[in-house]
Amino acid sequence: MSEDRPPYPPFTQETALQKVQAAEDAWNTRDPRRVASAYTRDSTWRNRDTFVRGRDEIVAFLTRKWERELDYALRKSLWAFHEDRIAVRFQYEWHDAEGQWWRSYGNELWEFDERGLMRRREASINDVPIPEADRRIRGPRPTDEHGVDFPLR
Repeated sequence: MSEDRPPYPPFTQETALQKVQAAEDAWNTRDPRRVASAYTRDSTWRNRDTFVRGRDEIVAFLTRKWERELDYALRKSLWAFHEDRIAVRFQYEWHDAEGQWWRSYGNELWEFDERGLMRRREASINDVPIPEADRRIRGPRPTDEHGVDFPLR
């Protein structure tokens, strides 16, 4: 498999939006190996209070995540970009083993290498319990909604 992941930095508005949508699409597969392939082999993460380094740890982390966060569905929005960095806001919904639904709100800071692979990811996330009737995110985003900002509440 190629180690390149276009688009490459420096980013434009168009290529930053493409990068964000590609990340959203990959994460919505809930396939840890597919997601990990977009990161450098020695990528570093901070996800909430967890620190991860390298693809093997990313795969292990995501495997545990999606065993706990059932029926996960995500939306990402471009917040800002500059050269090799992108800032993203996101929301995702999931339920736990007891059936409680959650909406998780967060911000991510991304840094890319020259091949378009993410070498650093920092994520701050808060979880809010919601009734199932309040769900807004049901599966991957339809193509006609790509690039559309998602409401805060």
